[in-house]
Amino acid sequence: MQNWKKGFMFVVVMVLAFSLIVGCGSGNQTQGGTTTDNNQPADNAQTTIEGSITAVGSSALQPLVEKAAQDFMAKNPKAKIQVQGGGSGTGLSQVAQGGADIGNSDIFAEEKSGIPADQLVDHKVAVVGMAAVANPDVGVDNLTTQQLVDIFTGKITNWKEVGGKDQAITLVNRPASSGTRATFKKYALGGVEEAKGIEEDSSGTVRKIIAETPGAIGYLAFSYLDGSVKPLKLDGVEPTKENVVTNDYKVWAYEHMYTKGEPQGLAKAFLEYILSDEVQKGAVVDGGYIPVTDMKVERDAQGNVTQK
Repeated sequence: MQNWKKGFMFVVVMVLAFSLIVGCGSGNQTQGGTTTDNNQPADNAQTTIEGSITAVGSSALQPLVEKAAQDFMAKNPKAKIQVQGGGSGTGLSQVAQGGADIGNSDIFAEEKSGIPADQLVDHKVAVVGMAAVANPDVGVDNLTTQQLVDIFTGKITNWKEVGGKDQAITLVNRPASSGTRATFKKYALGGVEEAKGIEEDSSGTVRKIIAETPGAIGYLAFSYLDGSVKPLKLDGVEPTKENVVTNDYKVWAYEHMYTKGEPQGLAKAFLEYILSDEVQKGAVVDGGYIPVTDMKVERDAQGNVTQK
């Protein structure tokens, strides 16, 4: 009888131990911002993306990142992505210092002094052209490179000097942290120092000022061209996607989304989404950007251009 009781108790203990092990193995497992529901059959297991990240920087890239973030969060309700502007310099500084998960920039990290580029990973998500734009009533639709330089350095101060109206020229510039300014200065103005003018951080505000100020001229990413301002040809070349992809129009930049080290969890999933066909053939094109895969040339951080 004693042996029977001992055998019975052994079986009960084993059953309880087995149940405890199975219980611990069921439920959710979180791995780097994704959650896999193991209660689903193996073939139907669902992965939930969750967490919170911040993407900061380029205002030229901001509309694309905001649109992609909205669509991504609609598909993944447990994911929260905050998108802020501030300029490329701010994006690079913030991601390098750990203040943001993603730093958006129109320029290579190597082009910005004080940025530890070797610690950052570059994700090129699109290309964008930058156009000189003027108030629609200035009476000019084309400038030579030298005329553009003379206007932005203050040598030419009236539109009649370049074939337009007898109207004073008002310069609208961007702050030093702007990647749009850095790109325009490097590839349109040959690196010369601009004269003083109105200075605005927001691309949307720059567009509004130029549209409403007689004689105004500035520069904008193609993604901000909406018909309210006039894009100017440069040496007879129109600022269009077709001319950017061949480098016939040279004022363009990669849109970078930098991470400090390889991205993980939600940041990795979001970057993969932006590079997906859904975004590249949708929001990228619809927003006035150019998919990187459409480019027929490549450009490095030193500005060297090679054919693909």
